[in-house]
Amino acid sequence: MTFSKIFKGVFESDKSAGILLMLSTLIALTIANSALHPAYLEFWNTKILGLSVEHWVNDGLMAIFFFLIGLELEREVYSGKLSNFRDALLPMVAAFGGVAIPAIIHFTLNRGAQTQAGLGIPMATDIAFALGVLAILGSRIPASLKLFLTTLAVIDDLIAIIVIAVFYTSNLSLLYLAGSLIVFGILICLNRIWRIMNLTLYLVGGVIMWFLMLKSGVHATVAGLLLAFAIPYTSRSKDIPSPSQRLEHLLHKPVVFCILPIFALANTGVIIGTDAMQDLMTDNSLGIIAGLVLGKPIGVTMFCLFAVLLGLTKLPSDLQWKHIFGSGLLAGIGFTMSIFITNLAFSDQAEMINSSKFAILVASLCSGVLGYIWLMFAGRPVLHTDANS
Repeated sequence: MTFSKIFKGVFESDKSAGILLMLSTLIALTIANSALHPAYLEFWNTKILGLSVEHWVNDGLMAIFFFLIGLELEREVYSGKLSNFRDALLPMVAAFGGVAIPAIIHFTLNRGAQTQAGLGIPMATDIAFALGVLAILGSRIPASLKLFLTTLAVIDDLIAIIVIAVFYTSNLSLLYLAGSLIVFGILICLNRIWRIMNLTLYLVGGVIMWFLMLKSGVHATVAGLLLAFAIPYTSRSKDIPSPSQRLEHLLHKPVVFCILPIFALANTGVIIGTDAMQDLMTDNSLGIIAGLVLGKPIGVTMFCLFAVLLGLTKLPSDLQWKHIFGSGLLAGIGFTMSIFITNLAFSDQAEMINSSKFAILVASLCSGVLGYIWLMFAGRPVLHTDANS
């Protein structure tokens, strides 16, 4: 299966995936605000092999999600939009802008406060939801916009993973971390030096690396990303997919149709009390909402504009600045990654986690609706345009 066919299949499934995520969120919200709430909490806190069900979801299943992101990133680096630096520069710059401005907005509002730890929350973009909106828009948007937003979101998630590894790590054990990195080094050797293609060896090594990473204090999901770059990839043959391509194709549907909905069920059970609106007025919630709804489109558009004006890159021929701004609006759908970072930023503060998740849901809904409306009316493809117009 060629790259174009893989991308087409992945993109076409994102519409259904976004709808399923939305349904999972509504179910979790309904249960959390009903008489079933105690049973809901009890289920996710049930211990299995020393870890709660919620812990297994957030550290185990989500490691597979990050593994898939890594596989997608690896494919883009070798044979996709990231293989040509000049072509990759525009979404790369957009991703950095979409990370920096929201973080600055949150930090400005929460500097010196306990909630300052939440500055990573508005950095993230939810790939499934953002691409789901584009899938609904269909042919009403340029084809290049789909690739632009996909690349932006993948790089955005990579930055988020680095932020998690560096800033949301506690009780670091250098011994376990060293062990995990040694396993990673062995897997790299299996791939790069000995050219071994047996996936079983890599997957077993990945499980060991995940366990050691979990014990190290660095979030275990980082192991998923590292494992992806140890899996053999080759773009030499278009007819015979590499192990990395096979895994990406195999994992996409289970991740978007199973793992992400389970994550939503486990993490979006927000209690909406009588003081919910008041909670949205706190500095932390305002930082999250302003960061996602305003910071994302401003950061994406502004950084892209600077890069084009400086002559570092240019817009694809079928895109205009209105399309870039629209993609920035959709990048404000934080959801999965934002909720994930919330759990790490406020791990021992249940009320803060609840109010932050509510702000994320509100911001993601606003960004999705605004992005859809904007691109619905302003996003139609153009055949000829000045790249700098």
